[in-house]
Amino acid sequence: MFRKVLKAVEPMRGAVLSDSVDSDNQLKGRITERLSNLPSLILYKWGFLIFIVGFLLGRAMILSEMLPFILPFFAAIFLLKREKAPIAMIALTSGAITLVPIHGGYAFASIFLFLILYRFSTKLYADKLKLLPILVFSSVFITKVGFAYVLEGTVTNYVWLVSVVEGGISFILTMIFIQSVPIIMERKRKHSLKNEEIICLIILLASIMTGAIGWVIYGMALEHIFARYLVLIFAFVGGAAIGSTVGVVTGLILSLASVASLYQMSLLAFSGLLGGLLKEGKKIGVGAGLLVGTVLIGLYGDGSGQIGTTIMESLVAIAIFIITPRNFIMKLAKYIPGTAEYWKEQQQYLRKFRDVTAGKVEQFSTLFQTLSNSFSNVHFTNDVEDSEREVDYFLSNVTEKTCQMCFRKQQCWTTNFDKTYNYMQDIMVSCEEEGQVCTKIKSDWSRYCLKAEKVVHVIQHELSQYQAGKKLKKQLLESRRLVADQLLGVSKVMGDFAKEIQKERENLQVQEEQILDALRDAGVDIGHVEIFRLDEGNVDIEVSVPTNTHGECEKIIGPMLSHILEESIVVKKVEKDFYPNGHTNVSFGSAKQFVIETGIATVAKGGAWISGDSYSTMEIGSSKYAVAISDGMGNGERAHLESNETLKLLQNILHSGIEETVAIKSINSVLSLRSTDEIFSTLDLAMIDLQDASAKFLKIGSTPSFIKKGEKVRMIEGSNLPMGIINEFDVDVVSEQLKPGDLLIMMSDGIFDGPKHVENNEAWMKRIIKEIKSEDPQEVADLIIEQVIRTSENRIEDDMTVVVANIERNLPKWASIPMYETASLSRKRAL
Repeated sequence: MFRKVLKAVEPMRGAVLSDSVDSDNQLKGRITERLSNLPSLILYKWGFLIFIVGFLLGRAMILSEMLPFILPFFAAIFLLKREKAPIAMIALTSGAITLVPIHGGYAFASIFLFLILYRFSTKLYADKLKLLPILVFSSVFITKVGFAYVLEGTVTNYVWLVSVVEGGISFILTMIFIQSVPIIMERKRKHSLKNEEIICLIILLASIMTGAIGWVIYGMALEHIFARYLVLIFAFVGGAAIGSTVGVVTGLILSLASVASLYQMSLLAFSGLLGGLLKEGKKIGVGAGLLVGTVLIGLYGDGSGQIGTTIMESLVAIAIFIITPRNFIMKLAKYIPGTAEYWKEQQQYLRKFRDVTAGKVEQFSTLFQTLSNSFSNVHFTNDVEDSEREVDYFLSNVTEKTCQMCFRKQQCWTTNFDKTYNYMQDIMVSCEEEGQVCTKIKSDWSRYCLKAEKVVHVIQHELSQYQAGKKLKKQLLESRRLVADQLLGVSKVMGDFAKEIQKERENLQVQEEQILDALRDAGVDIGHVEIFRLDEGNVDIEVSVPTNTHGECEKIIGPMLSHILEESIVVKKVEKDFYPNGHTNVSFGSAKQFVIETGIATVAKGGAWISGDSYSTMEIGSSKYAVAISDGMGNGERAHLESNETLKLLQNILHSGIEETVAIKSINSVLSLRSTDEIFSTLDLAMIDLQDASAKFLKIGSTPSFIKKGEKVRMIEGSNLPMGIINEFDVDVVSEQLKPGDLLIMMSDGIFDGPKHVENNEAWMKRIIKEIKSEDPQEVADLIIEQVIRTSENRIEDDMTVVVANIERNLPKWASIPMYETASLSRKRAL
């Protein structure tokens, strides 16, 4: 018994020990997490950072008698983080007391007056952001004048002037601190810094350093060390422009606080410029720039007497800068425009935005595909069972109107059900196929049924409604097929669009600089070069030029780019006065490998004005060319409208990116559904790829096409019926590889079947095409239609249309211009 208890207790003890270990691990993890968050907790949540900044700003003075930083900082904290306002007030008052005790009273009085004015003003004016600088100016002015009156018993003109100046400076600093305080008070920044925000941040940091004036360690002023450290950081991150700007602003604030530090502005600005120029040398290069600037400006400013102290201050700033963690510098660089870290941050944001957009598009693509599948699944039903069910419903309806009140109903529909049902079904089939009941069935039925004539009459009457219902159901099913095909096509287009969105733009800055340097070295005036794509055969480059009046881009820049990229580059688009400076934006892209030249000849039946044939030649996207002929049923205006509408539908659907077979099926469904009349039209479509000259032929009820390769003539034909005759069909696609110099001849039936006495139209047409020696497509088209009309004894018995396309290699108008000593560009090659 005791052993059993031990066995039962053992696993429980293990479980308790395991839970104890897990709880210890969780406790250690919480302690570690809290310790890692302790600095952030102290600085931000407990307000220690606000206290430090407020204490230093409370000590900051201008011209030894103005305290313009106190109230603007308190007002900014009061507006942005009101719960931390008491900490700011205590810090500012404490800092002011360390200078002169009366300054502490001045700080407290100005803050107290500001709170009173704020309380009453906000009831009258709701916009607190615009109201704040005015309240700060008023509070500073009134407090300054009041303290002068209390202490001296009078207010001199000098006091009035100083009060206005201090109030004005406080007014400006309030607007600056509203922008810069959130930058240092927030744990995480969600956006990059604008240039204005960078300047405001520097003014705030310089103002904080002003509060350290008078603090000296081993003869070195702390404000000088911190100012030079600040310049080093920004010169290293932002380069010469940012470094010199920070130096000027910081030196200006320090010189206002102490006239003896006036030369600091020159030293900091010059050092920031040198450090930014030497940033390629990393931290050592930036530090060397500060040291050189210190020596030069130090000799000029203080002379050799104080040069040692100035150099020591710079060396201490450089030492602090060198031991500054790289993570801190990189984190700051992410918010400075123009830096590599800033570019990476922007790319990461764009990547996230691109992924979210692509995800949404893919969701819509999946939704459309699901809808397409749901419409397609409706078709999978048993046609035999549906037909029997419809017949049952039909005969039930007839029985309800004829047999319901008959006294022989029991005998007919209970005793002789099968015989009665078969009789009525035979009558229904006979009426449906022949339009009336055959004599034998009618005679037999008359002997069997007492109301034979009435039943036949009701069947004939109901049959018209039954057939209309079947036709409506058939059209409904076809409309579902159409919707399913269209949804599937849209799904594919959106799926391709999502993939295109997710293609990241490569960082092609090196290639941009290579192209820019090559063009400028050749003497071409270029504003900038921006590369979007550099894949072989799919180049997309934008260039800004001062002018393109004489076609300089087409004649000079394009040929130069062709030599640099080792492929033919042409002008795609020109946008004049695109930039504010009047420059023109020019887009360059890869030239097509092949070009199509077409010739068209058409004539209406009997020489009339309107032909039932329609034709279209169009470019689809950037690398496909479509040639289409449609022949409407009959002749004249109605046939022309039908064929023209077919080609318009085709053009719009192809331009949307939907596949050719889906487009043709959609057009066929539209033609068969939109009218109850029998409206047919043929479609002859050829899709030619301009990069590799491959061709796809889709023939719907159309006549054969011919390809002439030198002396050889080949025929391309399909076996599909015209569109609009049947609701559903499979499109046969015939593929063919074309070569330069090939002639593609497409024609309507008026050409192919024109001569009535010709027995073998195929051989006859091949002979005509073979005998034509010209390679001009328009001349070939004219000769073919002329020969057909002459063979038909100068009679035009049908609408005639012939389209001839000549495939040739694309030879650029301007040859490439050799550019020597040009480095080859790294780029993706076509597979």
